[in-house]
Amino acid sequence: MKLVSYRTKSNSGNYRIGAIHGEFVLDIQAAYQAFLLSKKEEQLVDELDTILPAEPSRFFAIGLPAIEKAEEACRYILNKKDELESLKLEDINLGTPISSPGKIICVGKNYADHVAEMQSDIPEYPVLFAKFNNALIGPEDAIETSDVTKKLDYEVELALVIGKEATKVKREEALSYIAGYTIGNDTSARDLQKRTPQWLQGKTLDRCTPIGPWVVTGDEISEPGNLAIRSFVNGMERQSSNTSHLIFDIPFLVEFISNLITLNPGDIILTGTPDGVGFAMDPPQFLKDGDVVALEIEKIGRMENKVVHIK
Repeated sequence: MKLVSYRTKSNSGNYRIGAIHGEFVLDIQAAYQAFLLSKKEEQLVDELDTILPAEPSRFFAIGLPAIEKAEEACRYILNKKDELESLKLEDINLGTPISSPGKIICVGKNYADHVAEMQSDIPEYPVLFAKFNNALIGPEDAIETSDVTKKLDYEVELALVIGKEATKVKREEALSYIAGYTIGNDTSARDLQKRTPQWLQGKTLDRCTPIGPWVVTGDEISEPGNLAIRSFVNGMERQSSNTSHLIFDIPFLVEFISNLITLNPGDIILTGTPDGVGFAMDPPQFLKDGDVVALEIEKIGRMENKVVHIK
């Protein structure tokens, strides 16, 4: 199932959680309401906003139980096509799938070829840093840059969304804690990132990190460690690799991080970027006003964002 944050183009109100089916989007909360009424469970309809919130971040904060209810509701609606009006993809805008995660944990230096191009050493342990919610934007939003940086760079990354509380998880159980997968652009201001030993200031500028275009649930991606991953700038391929080249694979990362930090439903982990970043080109090629960055990950899709300079 592909879970989206959406609103109609004619509505500037709040984004809602939806599910893509072909060229249409189903409103999950409305579908679940119809399902409950079909079961004559009217008393649960009054509690609907608690049981299955329409707001995407609240939906993902419930985690796997919310996804199970969403799947149940969508199955019901798809078998009763005249019960609920669906929306065409062309009539909606997509927002950040999870705009307010509790934590955004990023992994640096996690592809050997990227480590080499950055003239660094293979890490003994995962290199972790954080982003904050101010950085997140949706799959149709502009990546904002300003005079604060002259060296804005792109980084395509597989992002995973936690589906249930994870503490001291064993690697063989790690995938069962994941709600789904999406694409992230760990846009990085290299001049700010590298002026101190800590990377944070170059990694979490306002409105610089697109996530999307949707979250593909874990049941549709059985092997997240074998996905083609690519990036393009103005149509020219820059990065091309496979998640099989991760130094620390996804089960290891969930085990490692959950032994340090309790992970909660809706938390996001960005797993690292392959080689081909602009910083390592000769000469370096940084993002500028008007550039279009496109990211692709197999079995997830494509996300495209324009760079806009903000004065």
